[in-house]
Order: sequence, then C-alpha cells, then structure tokens
Amino acid sequence: MKNYIINTAASTVEALYRFFAFHWEVAKRLVRPPYYPKLIWEQMDRVGVDSLPIVVLTSFFTGFVLAFQIGYALMRFGAKLYVGGIVSVSLVRELGPVLISLVFAGRVGAGITAELGSMQVSEQIDAMRALATDPIRKLVMTRFLAAVIMLPILVVVGDLIGILGGMLVSVMNLGLTANFYRTSVVNALVFNDLISGFIKPLIFGGMISIVACYFGLTARGGTKGVGDAVTRTVVVSSVLIFLLDAFITKVLFLMGM
Repeated sequence: MKNYIINTAASTVEALYRFFAFHWEVAKRLVRPPYYPKLIWEQMDRVGVDSLPIVVLTSFFTGFVLAFQIGYALMRFGAKLYVGGIVSVSLVRELGPVLISLVFAGRVGAGITAELGSMQVSEQIDAMRALATDPIRKLVMTRFLAAVIMLPILVVVGDLIGILGGMLVSVMNLGLTANFYRTSVVNALVFNDLISGFIKPLIFGGMISIVACYFGLTARGGTKGVGDAVTRTVVVSSVLIFLLDAFITKVLFLMGM
C-alpha cells in the first residue's frame, strides 16, 4: 500500500511537470515568429464559426429558462420588473462564460485532441519533426491563438442571444414590454460586468486549447489511447473551468470588480 501511494504520487508529480513544461514551451513561442496567420484564420473558422449553432442554442434556452424561473419567483413578491437586470447580469458575469466554455471544451477541445492524437499515433508528428517543422508552433500555437480570439466572441454572441431569450419570456409570459426589458438590461449592466464577462472566456479559451493539444500530442496506444485522451481533455477542461471561474471571480471581487 505504501509503495502504491508513493508510485501514484510520483506519477502525479511527473505528469504535472510535463503538463506545465508544455505550457512553457508554448509560452516561449508566443514571443517569436512565425505565427502562420493563414492557419490561424482556418482554425478560427473551425473553432469559432462552426461552434456558433450549438452556442446559439445553448445560450437562447439558458436565457429562456432563467427568465422563466426568476420571473415567476419574483412575481410572488411583486418584483418581476427586475427580471431583465437579473438575467443579463447572471448571463454576462457567470452563466454565459462558464456554459459556453463547457460547450466549447466538449466540441472544440475534444476535436483538437482527437485530431492531434490521431496524428501522434500514426507518426505524422514525428514526420513533421523529421522535416524540421516545429509541431508546437504549427499545430498548437495556431489552435491556441484561434481559441483565445474566438471564445470571447462566442461568449458575447451567446450573451446577446440569452438576453433575447429572456426578453421573449418577459414579453410573452410576464407581461413586460420589450422596451422596458431592454431598458432594465442596459441600466443593470455596468462596465465591471462586461470586463468580468470578457476576461473569463479569454483565459478559458487558452486553457482549453492547451489542455486539448497536450493530451492530443501525448496520446499513446492507438485508437484506444486517442479515445482516452479525448475523455481526459473534456474532464480536465471542465474541472479547470470551474476552478478558474472561482479563482477569477474571487480576484475580481478583491479588485472591486
């Protein structure tokens, strides 16, 4: 039992060391060209534009259900007039960045891991190194920058769609007017809410892409290994989203934001 605990601890420390060493390798390449802008643009289309339908659906029904629950709860106290402000602040500060990042991790993160993992087990990565091409710069950096750029944009679009979903409920079920709902949203949101809602997806996008690329490039054992790597990507990304969300929220709160 003692040896098992020691071996497990040693394996965990080694895995963490390799994980953060991979982060350092990516960070070193951020400050030196080339950056392959054409490949970055292609990845932006794949991770951003192709994710738009699922983001729109997720955001719309999140705002729809949130307005339903909050609206009917506030009606008991005669405070349904505040539903627009509560829905908008909840979406912009927390629900939008977290839920859309989870969807992003499940769709984009898993896809990146599967793609790079298949290249790894089929020895395409070794072939790139043999041709003096840096796989981290060409494969990882392009996906990292695309995710960092596109996830905040997806979150902004998702927030707007979610607020529209809340407006639909407010007008059709709660008896509010669209103009009043829009005014309450504008009055409720302040600059700090927008900053918080932008910082989180920026960090989440970089984290998801790095985790996905790491597990993809370290996949071993054929197709089974690729499947295991995809599972680890989704699980680790999801856990880190919640951990980072709590940490960022606490830091922003201490900064008065």
